[in-house]
Amino acid sequence: MNINWYGENCFKIVAQPIKDPVNILIDPPSKEGSLRSPRQEADVLLFTNPEAEKNAFGAYFWAGGPGEYDVKEIYMRGVKSEAKPDKAGAVKNNTIYTIEAEDIKICHLGLLGEKELSTEQLEKIGEVDVLMIPVGGGNSLDSQQAVKIMSQIEPKIIIPMNYKIPQIRTELDGVDKFLKILGIKSLEALPKLSIRKKDISNEEAKVIILQP
Repeated sequence: MNINWYGENCFKIVAQPIKDPVNILIDPPSKEGSLRSPRQEADVLLFTNPEAEKNAFGAYFWAGGPGEYDVKEIYMRGVKSEAKPDKAGAVKNNTIYTIEAEDIKICHLGLLGEKELSTEQLEKIGEVDVLMIPVGGGNSLDSQQAVKIMSQIEPKIIIPMNYKIPQIRTELDGVDKFLKILGIKSLEALPKLSIRKKDISNEEAKVIILQP
């Protein structure tokens, strides 16, 4: 399985459950934005919030909300949650996705605004191998809140997302603030994460920084 990050909360996952690889794209950026989009066509498109659905393009399958989906031998589940209220105080929906492929379970939190997950949400999420979690504040979790959510989910691998990078203008904290709370001085960013189930350790959680 290969995982690429494209900035903000956009990821491409290439899994190979049987013969042919399956391209899963989460929250693709707008064509008008400053972030580059994945070049390959997606077999599966997942949207964590209704606003992102305007960036939809042709795909074999796409989902934009809670539910259970089984596509090309990949099992996905959308869990209802909330984003941060907008300036008018209105609460927006957010979908947390879990993706199971190659015996690896990934959880993408979207632009989660809840400071704590409920027992029901945690039961639906279940055990997680790889957690994609916002850490930069702004319209989702900041670093302190992210650490609390991590302690609830207890993933084996953590991939921070939605933090300040040169390509975006949004006011967000850098990933260094999140790493400092965890007692990590610095980490070398990887162009992508290539992983197999046997590579995942049960002993200690590991943080992976990806290049956008």
